[in-house]
Amino acid sequence: MSQKVLLNAKEVNIILHRLACQLIEKHNDFSNTVIIGLQPRGVFLADRLVKILEEDYKVKSIQLGHLDITFYRDDFRRGDKTLAANKTEINFIVENKNIILIDDVLYTGRSIRAALTAIQSFGRPNEIELLTLIDRRFSRHLPIQPDYRGRQVDVINNEKVKVNWKEQDKEDSVYLIEK
Repeated sequence: MSQKVLLNAKEVNIILHRLACQLIEKHNDFSNTVIIGLQPRGVFLADRLVKILEEDYKVKSIQLGHLDITFYRDDFRRGDKTLAANKTEINFIVENKNIILIDDVLYTGRSIRAALTAIQSFGRPNEIELLTLIDRRFSRHLPIQPDYRGRQVDVINNEKVKVNWKEQDKEDSVYLIEK
């Protein structure tokens, strides 16, 4: 297995600030917008973006949630291994809100489809947007595209994109790994 660095910590930080600025440009004060990170790895990106928005750009009172999509996935009962659920934390109303779904890598689009189904359990949002750090554009199974993307990567099927977050993996980086 070989690996290549796609983004180092400095590049990840630059991309996060660019994405934060794009969100401010569209949503201004976030008074009718909520941010929801997808479990397990999209929550690191969502948490980091909210921290940047609040500390560096002085946006106040951003509503942040975490959404577990485990039981909404179309492959939930197909594998041999038992899937472990994560925690959903949405302590606000999504009815008529603008939602920004956040995940680290957009691959086939199936996780996002599951998230769209799961979020309906909490109400009917006004609008849903998608933000991803990495967009694997040649791997889509469903017609889903991000509204905000950090980096678009052309990856073939025997390669994997691995996003590391310093909160869990001791470093911010993105690797392309050949299987």
